[in-house]
Amino acid sequence: MNLALPQLIAAGINPTVARAILPHLVAAFARFEINTPRRVAAFIGQYSHETSGFTRLEENLYYTDPTRIAKMFSALRQVEQARAFVRLPKALANKVYANRNGNGDEASGDGWIYRGRGLPQLTGRGKYRRAGEKLGLPLEQQPDRVADLDVATLAGAWYWHANGLNARADLWQLDTITRAINGAAMAGRTDRAERCNRALEALLSTPALP
Repeated sequence: MNLALPQLIAAGINPTVARAILPHLVAAFARFEINTPRRVAAFIGQYSHETSGFTRLEENLYYTDPTRIAKMFSALRQVEQARAFVRLPKALANKVYANRNGNGDEASGDGWIYRGRGLPQLTGRGKYRRAGEKLGLPLEQQPDRVADLDVATLAGAWYWHANGLNARADLWQLDTITRAINGAAMAGRTDRAERCNRALEALLSTPALP
């Protein structure tokens, strides 16, 4: 199927953002077989939740509440320990992402360098390396590129395809897709479902041309 601007706007995406991201979505969908209304709708719904409507392509690690930090990151479960990282996003990233997903230790700085970016919030040196190899891009060497709209979209589509989410979308297994994208916590389950269902309705009912 061919995604059109009126459909993307009807799915709830801001018109300015929709115009900017549309060609990148079309290219990524063609490359990774995201080619049916259910596949496209689930992709739009899930990733628009992850990125606040495709507007936030880099992880925000600036926290003012230590309780929130303790809730979000297992490495800092004690509030008093978390308090040392309030308003210190770089230090927080280096702490909580150390020795994970191919990163070095806290002193390496990998946690900050390879923080979450792109539609799937790609996180960790190892994941940047793997995505770069599959996409033919030097993402380990140039991690900031994952926050660019074109690469962010490609990374999202690669992750989607690599994790078998087309098949899950065919069966409209939204909870399974959520677990694959954002772990077992089922973060934002209701909002994700609403976004996916709205996108599907838009694709099925909105004319491709105004």
